[in-house]
Amino acid sequence: MVTLAFVISNLAGLIRQILVANAFGTTSTIEAFYAANRISETLFNLVAGGALASAFIPTFTSLLAKEKRQQAWKLASSITNLILIFLTLIAAAAAVFAPQVVRYILAPGFAADPAKEALTISLTRLMLPSAVLFGLSVLAMGILNSHQKFFIPALAPSMYQIGMIFGVLVLTPRMGIYGLAWGVILGAALHLLLQLPLLIKQGGKFSFSLGLRSPDVQEVVRLIIPRWLGVAVVQLNFWINVRLASLQPEGSVAAIQFAFALMLMPQAAIAQSIATAALPTFSTQVAQNKLKEMRSSLTATLRGILLLSIPASLGLILLRRPLVSLLYQRGEFTAYSTELVSWALLWYAAGLVGHAMVEILARAFYALHDTKTPVFIGVAAMSLNVLFSFLFSALFSRIGWMPHGGLALANTLATGLEMIGLVLIMRKRLEGLEGSLIWSGVLKALISGGLMVLAILGWLSITESGSIFIQGAGGILVGLIVYTAALGILKTSELKQIFQAVRTRLG
Repeated sequence: MVTLAFVISNLAGLIRQILVANAFGTTSTIEAFYAANRISETLFNLVAGGALASAFIPTFTSLLAKEKRQQAWKLASSITNLILIFLTLIAAAAAVFAPQVVRYILAPGFAADPAKEALTISLTRLMLPSAVLFGLSVLAMGILNSHQKFFIPALAPSMYQIGMIFGVLVLTPRMGIYGLAWGVILGAALHLLLQLPLLIKQGGKFSFSLGLRSPDVQEVVRLIIPRWLGVAVVQLNFWINVRLASLQPEGSVAAIQFAFALMLMPQAAIAQSIATAALPTFSTQVAQNKLKEMRSSLTATLRGILLLSIPASLGLILLRRPLVSLLYQRGEFTAYSTELVSWALLWYAAGLVGHAMVEILARAFYALHDTKTPVFIGVAAMSLNVLFSFLFSALFSRIGWMPHGGLALANTLATGLEMIGLVLIMRKRLEGLEGSLIWSGVLKALISGGLMVLAILGWLSITESGSIFIQGAGGILVGLIVYTAALGILKTSELKQIFQAVRTRLG
């Protein structure tokens, strides 16, 4: 159910990306928008976002598991009030200092074009309220997930995409890029409003207390502080990418945004959907001191992630150019834009497996009420990411490659190292991870993926002179058929479980 909701959200996001690419391409206008939106997203992620969910859900779920419902809702009320106050104050400060943030920190390269810099500052101030709305919405999502309500919260991101689609289709023809910015505000509001009816049905009683002396609030704060550090380092990498790309040829900022978004689509459908459903389960198993059951759940989840993410990564690498061209190349999105985005996607797609694995492993640590370990590992990895970003972008420039590809490679390598660190520590923490089961899944994925690669290469060779649609869509279909058939021949248990689940759903 969660995967279905994420697929719907991803499709809506894809439609939004296509429309935005058609309207603005990789021009300076959309680069100003992406840079401005980075500020709002940073505020949201620092104060709320994944940091809040990783600290709030285990604590809230633990109270529910112990049948302390009234205490749990007091905690939810206190965190809601604190998030609202903090985000409002920080957003106001960001609006005041937006010129200094844009010019000296985020996008110094824009200073060469005063109109582009001024547009970035104006868009920043307009979109800052979205951070407040998203903070409240993510908290609502955490409450619903803790009650084992997943479909509507997972569907909420599609509301954000619908708001932006409305902005680009209805508002942009009259207001230009400001129409897209207003679409961000509308989408954030819809993200929250969709969840409110189901949240009200849970019957919780809201209070206006901050609960600063509450042990539960203090527990959330204790868990979230190290997580903030991890989020801050991740956001720092995004800022450095924008900063470096702003100094590179025009279109580089937009190219890394489009490419990263494309990589995140399969990552969201594969990893985020599973992680969303897994965290409350992991948390409940930990609360009931069933660590063996949690280990089995985590092992099965990691194996499933590998079986899905390995072929997705390979397919995205092979089909990157026809896919980017098929999806985006029209209107203001030129053939040169396709080259820019495809180049970045090549290096981002190689890191899809790492991103998917980290998503699950981090949730497992959060369920164990340990936010420090993934943060420390993440800080180390993302610190390397900063170093790699400077090194690889300079290296790519020296050998005549487009330098923004080096930014994508840096992210991929750092995330892979983060995945390895988390696996090693989690294996020690749980006294093993049933490695034979995981490695057998990896072997089956690699064998099936190798056959899929040969099939896709053959398809691309046969259809070289054909249409982009035939190359892209046909390549996906061929890859899916060959990979699924290979898993079936190898008697992969997960494939049988999927078919059984589908038959059960269909009655």
